[in-house]
Amino acid sequence: MSDAHKATGLELRSLIRKSGELELSLAKVALPEPAADQVLVKVEATPINPSDLGLLLGPADMTTVKSTGSGDGTVVTAKVPAASLPFLAARLDQALPVGNEGAGTVIEAGASEAAQALKGKTVSMIGGAMYAQYRLIKAADCQPLPAGTTAAEGASWFVNPLTALGMTETMKREGHKALVHTAAASNLGQMLNKICLEDGIGLVNIVRSAAQAKTLHDIGAKHVCDSTSPAFVDDLTQALVETGATIAFDAIGGGKLASQILTCMEMALNKTASTYSRYGSTVHKQVYIYGGLNTGPTELARGYGMAWSVGGWLLTPFLQKIGRPDQQRLRQRVVAGLKTTFASHYTKVLSLQETLQLPNIAAYDKRATGEKFLINPSKTG
Repeated sequence: MSDAHKATGLELRSLIRKSGELELSLAKVALPEPAADQVLVKVEATPINPSDLGLLLGPADMTTVKSTGSGDGTVVTAKVPAASLPFLAARLDQALPVGNEGAGTVIEAGASEAAQALKGKTVSMIGGAMYAQYRLIKAADCQPLPAGTTAAEGASWFVNPLTALGMTETMKREGHKALVHTAAASNLGQMLNKICLEDGIGLVNIVRSAAQAKTLHDIGAKHVCDSTSPAFVDDLTQALVETGATIAFDAIGGGKLASQILTCMEMALNKTASTYSRYGSTVHKQVYIYGGLNTGPTELARGYGMAWSVGGWLLTPFLQKIGRPDQQRLRQRVVAGLKTTFASHYTKVLSLQETLQLPNIAAYDKRATGEKFLINPSKTG
């Protein structure tokens, strides 16, 4: 390989054994030459998203976490509850690579025109196995970044930006005119606010502290409701009256919040209704759960008529549904706004080895709103 590249590279692996133990480690993997339609990318930035933690840590009980070894030889273990194992049958005893998205420099390219066009360029990637020093990937799964864009700026180009755009697209396609978002001070939530401000879409933000509310107000958010406030229900209902929002995207998942949103939507609709119906409003109210910050049961207290629904929403099925032309339209908008609308901010940059250090695991496993971690596999330490 050119540029004195190593014939092997380190890759972070997550293994759950049939015996009920999670094992995280760094594996040394061989790097084959790219096929005609492939490129070899030196990974320089890859974020830790909640969706990555689902594979990295799974349902392991992190209060039992232990570490042995050091550096490249670090091995982290934790117990996995026996009740979770039947749901993990397809991944047991397999050391799986982790990392949904990332960015880096193309150092080798296959013979095809598309692959050769990427050689030497900084690209963003999607397709898994990004927590690695090198990634062999199809040229079609790479997005060239504009000149002057760093790998860190392009690393989070896919999951959060396209999820935020997917929310507004879903809203429009399903006939709603405004939307609600929970855990709204997150990186994704801030992107969604910027999109809605640019596109003139009404957005109701639900946060969990006054500090988070200030973060959103500082970037121009109009409707921000603090779920810890005694006035939360009244504030949310009034925001729904003003925006007409009848669709919500909930990152919390467990607990009563989804039900509270539906209740407030019903109350907001009743405030403007011209006639009474004992069956409740006929306007459909939709809550999509797309995250699991609360892993407990979703509690529904059905007091919002019969025109409502709670379901799941994921980015990949949505993109498959809208087709390639609309996917490309959304991707181009993201690339154009990587330093503005879709800029990500990181709490800390970790090496692969530092990703396995217990204090760092405890920090990124908190999944705290406003905290985002970036891995630079090229970093030493």
